[in-house]
Formats: sequence, C-alpha cells, structure tokens
Amino acid sequence: MATTRVREQHIAVFGGSGSGKTVLVSSFYGAAQEKAFIQDSLFYVNADDTSQGHRLHQNFLGMKNAATVPESTRFASTSYAFALKSKGPSGDKVSKSRPFDELRLVWHDYPGEWFEQDPDTATETARRVETFRALLRSDVAVVLVDGQKLLAHRGEEEKYLRLMFANLRGGLLRLKDELLEDGQPFAEFPRVWMIALSKADLLPDLDVHGFRELVIEKAGSDVSSLHEVVKGFVQLPDALSIGDDFMILSSAEFEPGKIEVTKQIGLDLVLPVATLLPLERLVRWTERFDIPRKLVGQLADNAEALAMVLVGANTLASVLKKVPKVGPVLGTLVVPLLSSAIRLSTTKIGEANVEARANRDHLTATLTQFRLDLDQGIENDILVKSVR
Repeated sequence: MATTRVREQHIAVFGGSGSGKTVLVSSFYGAAQEKAFIQDSLFYVNADDTSQGHRLHQNFLGMKNAATVPESTRFASTSYAFALKSKGPSGDKVSKSRPFDELRLVWHDYPGEWFEQDPDTATETARRVETFRALLRSDVAVVLVDGQKLLAHRGEEEKYLRLMFANLRGGLLRLKDELLEDGQPFAEFPRVWMIALSKADLLPDLDVHGFRELVIEKAGSDVSSLHEVVKGFVQLPDALSIGDDFMILSSAEFEPGKIEVTKQIGLDLVLPVATLLPLERLVRWTERFDIPRKLVGQLADNAEALAMVLVGANTLASVLKKVPKVGPVLGTLVVPLLSSAIRLSTTKIGEANVEARANRDHLTATLTQFRLDLDQGIENDILVKSVR
C-alpha cells in the first residue's frame, strides 16, 4: 500500500497572557467540525492527536452551547497538528503527477507568560528553550495584539503596545545565547512575522488598515526594534519580514450570556497565510537578493512542491523545458519560476480552481482556493500584505 506523502506547514503564535490564543485555536478547529464547513469545504480538518482534537472541540462546543470560555492556560506550551484530508479521491493521473498528497498544519502556541516574566524553576527554563526550538521550523509567526487591552487603553494605546513589544523583544534576547550554537545564526527560522489583532469583535470600527495605522503610529519604533532583534537570529537577515503584514482576528462575537461562534473574523485565513504567504515572499526575496542555493529551501518550507501543485503538471513541464538542468542549480531556478503562479490574477486563479475541481484534483483546488481566500481577505479589509 502506498504511503501518503505529507507536507507540513508550521505557524507560531505569540501572544501575551489572556490574548486569546487558546480560544483562537479552539474556534479554528471547532468550526471545521461544523456541518456547514464539512458540506462546503474541499477538505476535512482532523487533529492528529485525538485527545487534543476532543479537547479543542469541547472548548468550541462550550462556547457555542453554554457561552463558556475555555480556561486560561498559564505557562502551557502546546503544538497542534491538523491534517487536511481531501473529501474525495483524485484521478489516477493527477495522483501520479503531484509532488505530495496531503497538507498538515502544525500550530505552535507559545506561552505569553514566558515573555512577561522569567520561569521559576530550572525545569521550566529548559522547557522554554525546548519549546522555542520547536518553533524554529515555522515559516510564519503571528504576534497577537489583545483587542481587549487596546480597548482598555483607548487614547493611550502606546502604553500597552510598547510594553507588549518590549516583552517579546526582551524574551527573545534572553533566549538568544541558549538557542544559538556557537553563536551561529539559524538558516531556518520564522521569516514572516505578522501582527494580528485578536478579539477584533470588541473593536468593530477598526478594520485592518486602521489597526496597522494604530500600531505604526503608537509603536512603530518598537516594531523596528523587534525587527533588529530577530535579524540577530538568522542567516541572510535581509530575507525577513516583520511588521509588513497585518490581520484582524475574532474567534466569535461575545455578548453577555451568549457567544456567536459563527461570527468569526479571519480564522479562515490561517491556512492560506501559513501555506502561501511564505511562498509569495520567497519569490520577492529571490529576485531582490543573492541567496545561496543551500538557503533557498530553508526560507520557505515546501516552496517548490506547493508551487508545482499551484501551476499544475502541464505548466511545470513547459517551465522545465526552458531551464538548463545543471545539477543542484535546477532547484534554485525552478522555485522562483514556479512561484510566479502566486502572481496570477484572481481571474486566472479562479479559472484554475474551477478546472481543478472538474478534474478531481483536490489538492490544486485547495491551494488555488487558498489564494482566492487571501485575495478576498484583502478585499474585505481583514488582511494587509507586504508590498515589498
């Protein structure tokens, strides 16, 4: 029996204590178990760890049916793996031509307390380092700004924002010597750091553009300082994007005695952001910088495989005919060429999506739908992507 070939995309979520990380991941998973999602989606979302899946689903149902918010988890670091299972079989020709069969999202949840205070024990200190090492594979890091705290500091938001970024910056600096072996920076490290507003339902008049302007106005220098700190962790620091991408998120709409779990904002963009945003950024980096061949694959996981699925086998064959096959140089040249699929117009992507659905090419249909979802997120003022 053939073994299913899996490609993993990793996302690291950073947020202070009470910023809503547990509620976000519970709402993400729970919504994917709802009948409406299962009927409309191209795939099922399954938790690799059944007990984790049950716990997240239980959290979601508690919000949905009893207006009960999950208990806060202090100093708890958790990684969740979600498999995206196609709802139907693909055609034989499609299966043979594609570079992988299944996508998996690994969601790393980093305790905010570890950025706000030092661990109390040596065991906890070691666990903090171990946890951060688990995040190093992530292509995307999401820094959560707590909408509730913004609301509490209305008119003086800089007090909260500057402290939040200072805690994150200081936490990274404290870990640096323990993480870097012989002081050598990492080749693989989160390269896209998105700033996201959590609990956006509390600030209904603030769209993503207003949120970005608020962060830059009140804490722009702190975002720049965070950028400088992260640069010290990585090889090729030019290939790094911090404070260029913004998103607003809401797990549900919270009212006294009632939680409307169907009124989510932005959670449907988590998978597209984790999967396609690093690929898009890699294209720009390969065009702007002289990137060593050995680093290309470490700047964005699965870049070539994802792009191959997006453009399809026929387009891939025509591209390869134009590329000189000179050993390992092939991969370096193919990645940016294939990644040009990212720049196709929404109309072209839509046509590719329709064709993929008709051909039962569920993987291509899923990835092209992700691209359409990103475009829709921008149109709906939920997402702002870097133009650099």
